[in-house]
Amino acid sequence: MYIKRKEFIQVGSLATASLMLPKFLKAFEVPDMVPPGNKVVVILQLSGGNDGLNTVIPVRNDLYYKARPKLGIEKTKALLLTDEVGLHPSLTGFKELFDDGSLGIMNSVGYPNPDRSHFRSMDIWQTGSQSMDYLTTGWVGRYLDAQCSGCDKPTQAIEIDDVLSLAMKGEHVKGIAVKDPRRLYGTANEKFFRDVLKNHKDDGSEQPVDYLYKTMAETLSSADYIFKQSRLHPSSAEYPKTDLANSLKTIASLIYSDINTKVYYVSLGSFDTHVAQDGQQQRLFTEMNDAVKAFVNDLKANNRFNDVLLFTFSEFGRRVEQNASGGTDHGTANNMFLISGGLKQKGMINPLPDLADLQEGDLKYNVDFKNVYATVLKNWLDADDEAILGKKYDHLSFC
Repeated sequence: MYIKRKEFIQVGSLATASLMLPKFLKAFEVPDMVPPGNKVVVILQLSGGNDGLNTVIPVRNDLYYKARPKLGIEKTKALLLTDEVGLHPSLTGFKELFDDGSLGIMNSVGYPNPDRSHFRSMDIWQTGSQSMDYLTTGWVGRYLDAQCSGCDKPTQAIEIDDVLSLAMKGEHVKGIAVKDPRRLYGTANEKFFRDVLKNHKDDGSEQPVDYLYKTMAETLSSADYIFKQSRLHPSSAEYPKTDLANSLKTIASLIYSDINTKVYYVSLGSFDTHVAQDGQQQRLFTEMNDAVKAFVNDLKANNRFNDVLLFTFSEFGRRVEQNASGGTDHGTANNMFLISGGLKQKGMINPLPDLADLQEGDLKYNVDFKNVYATVLKNWLDADDEAILGKKYDHLSFC
């Protein structure tokens, strides 16, 4: 069968816009049960460089207010966690998590020789690399590679998006990018694609075409599987009508299903607040707060909150001093939120950043983010973190 140019474009469109998972999706044919007790990680990427100082606020530090005479959040408006620390006023649900022992806050997280480029710093975080190294695989992708070594069913990872992040790409195994299981299922089941696949004969004469057909077949298989799994135990909880909330509701439904997925990845942004930071950060934090609160309540109601660890990260923080445009510019170290019913270390896990000891106007990092990754891999996912990260990192105590 010779494929027409129009058909080639349509087949290629489905293949490239979907999952691109050679040798991966046959694991979908027979589902693995994931009973309560199996650990799941949800990664929430705050894209654009979130301003950590206006997230976890040093409300009694005069240096903070001196550096931010207009942008600093007053103690009376912050959600006080202690006499020294408050949260952004929009993070009411995070304050509740702090109060009930389900939130850990890691301060001054970064890496040596920080890069202030969005793209480069995000690559460093997503690959789990040193700042001087350039890797083509992500830390979650290498986790998938390691977990699938010598096994017939790989552990899977799903990103709720239309495009797969570098973090999810391994050398041999890749995660899955799917924004909406129902929409992908509908697209994959269009008569055209089914007919083209049914009539294709692999005669070995057109390798690029054969690869597209193979990828399309895998895509159809995965689209069917993910959609059916998401419908097995759909979440009945009420979520806000926002993109992040819809994504977290999809993740909750998959967690309750029989799908063998250990890592979920989702993004929110942009936090690149050079101008008029107050309004942008408030809007994004409101969406994050309300979505995460609904997600946590959902997990608690279904007795799965102890099994799920959600953590946030951003590619860098912002500079300590406000700029002239009511915002902040690219900085370095930042904070991370850790959310779970199974945390071993809660509250303020380490001290606030030292605003009297800066490096060229930026915060100094005290915790290498790869220590966080190593801890999650080893203690939560029971994986060989040293093999995955390529180096031995200290394990922390939060899980």
